[in-house]
Amino acid sequence: MKIGLLSDTHGYLDENIFGHFSDRDEIWHAGDIGDAALMEKLAQFKPVRAVYGNIDGAAIRTAWPEHARFECGGMQVWITHIGGYPPRYNPEVLSALKANPVNIFVCGHTHILRVMADAKLNNLLYLNPGAAGHHGFHQMRTLLRFEVNNRKVSNMQVVELGRRGRG
Repeated sequence: MKIGLLSDTHGYLDENIFGHFSDRDEIWHAGDIGDAALMEKLAQFKPVRAVYGNIDGAAIRTAWPEHARFECGGMQVWITHIGGYPPRYNPEVLSALKANPVNIFVCGHTHILRVMADAKLNNLLYLNPGAAGHHGFHQMRTLLRFEVNNRKVSNMQVVELGRRGRG
C-alpha cells in the first residue's frame, strides 16, 4: 500500500501534490484541512483518510472524524491532529496508546516534520508530515510518501513543496 501523507493545508492545496501522489494508493490528511472543497478535490483523485483539526469548521467536522483508527498492510494506524510527540504525548493520547497500541501514530498540528520510532511504546512509528499549506510559522512546506506492506513501513520519503509564503 503506497501512502501519501500531508497535514495543515489550511485551505491551500498545492497542485504539485497531485504529481507527488500520482502513484499512491491512498492519501492521509492529519487535520487542519481548512476548506471542504480541498478534500473533495483530493477524494476525486485518490481514496482519502482524514481527520479534522482545531481550525476546521462545522462542515469539515461533520465530514471527517477527530480520530481515525484502521488497519493498513497488517499494521494498526491511528491518525489524529493534536497528539503530541515522543515522549511528550498529550496525556489522553498516551493513555489511549498504552491501552490500545498501534504500530503507526500520525499527527499534524505542530507544522514540524518528524519521523521517529518510540522505543518506549513498542517501537511505534510516529509520523508528522509537517505543513503543506502557507499558514503558520514553518519555513518549508512538506509532506511524506511511504509504503506499508506485510507489517513493515518502507521507502519513506520527505517531499519539500517549497518555501512557505505569507499566510
